Amino acid sequence: QGQLVDSGGGSVQSGGSLRLSCAASGYTANSYCMGWFRQAPGKEREGVAVIDSDGRTNYADSVKGRFTISQGNAKNTLYLQMNSLKPEDTAMYYCAADVQWSRLHYLCRPSVSQERMDYWGNGTLVTITS
Repeated sequence: QGQLVDSGGGSVQSGGSLRLSCAASGYTANSYCMGWFRQAPGKEREGVAVIDSDGRTNYADSVKGRFTISQGNAKNTLYLQMNSLKPEDTAMYYCAADVQWSRLHYLCRPSVSQERMDYWGNGTLVTITS
């Protein structure tokens, strides 16, 4: 069983920055779709940013130009650099991975069906204050 451990959340003022990290272990994937999702109180969990095994990235419209998703060289660590943070970004952030992804099946996008994700982190809380 694979495991994802996400971290890096905290409390930041509007306009500030945070970098989230996700450490993966317990599995090997040559083809994958990985990303970050968030859930605010009273709202459904939504996709924020994703990256696939070809290095393609995609972002939700609400975070384009502010957030950047990337991987470490060993590809066992996922990052989300968040800049120009807004109160609307306050949420629990989760990393997730589909380790059997294929472009023949679906495009790796933030709107990906969350049922496709094989592994989920436990979440890290991001709070943006005014």
